[in-house]
Amino acid sequence: MFRVRNLDVYYGAVQALKGISIDISEGELVTIIGANGAGKTTFLMAVSGIIKPTSGSIEFLGTRIDKLPSHDIVSLGIIQVPQGGLIFPEMTVLENLELGAYRATDTQRMEQKLEEIYSHFEVLRERKKQGAGTLSGGERQMLAIGRALMASPKLLLLDEPSAGLAPLVVKEMAEVISALHEKGLSMLLVEQHVELALRLADRGYVLENGSLIASGSASDLAENDLVKRTYLGV
Repeated sequence: MFRVRNLDVYYGAVQALKGISIDISEGELVTIIGANGAGKTTFLMAVSGIIKPTSGSIEFLGTRIDKLPSHDIVSLGIIQVPQGGLIFPEMTVLENLELGAYRATDTQRMEQKLEEIYSHFEVLRERKKQGAGTLSGGERQMLAIGRALMASPKLLLLDEPSAGLAPLVVKEMAEVISALHEKGLSMLLVEQHVELALRLADRGYVLENGSLIASGSASDLAENDLVKRTYLGV
């Protein structure tokens, strides 16, 4: 359903991504792992249309999207949850969630989506009238994911969902991602927490200095000597 071929991205004279090629099949959870500065977030920004690649192609459900504006990419069903749980702090929790469904016209369907989000994140139900700016870091991340799910994504892009969160919150976040995977949602997970990413994913890619240096099933990557030595501390 998702195919990237030979993607190059530059920031001025600096090449940030070098010939990246990846695939995601429907219902798969694929992860991209790597250290800070490897190019993971740059890749997601290119997929979302925030930055334009210099060369290469990105296709989604048979449509080439690398030259489309971001709002058209969103309309096709690719929704990104940015790093850091970015929300609208001056709005309530409920208003943030409703904003995720701004294209929806079926009120009943929107209410169903809200209930689905609340089933994953009960704290959002409890605080739906509360200002989003008063939430903790973990709660903001939950809200950011919930807002993305309100848009009924066909491909969900998750950028470092565990970053800066307490271990118990990371565990809860992992359980939600796993539940969404079991329901058949296609996801691309970018994550520095390599052990967590490989536990959740079907397949993975290792990105280093803008280049892919390894790929395979999550279980194979977990046993890969390079991955074990560099990212798992083994």
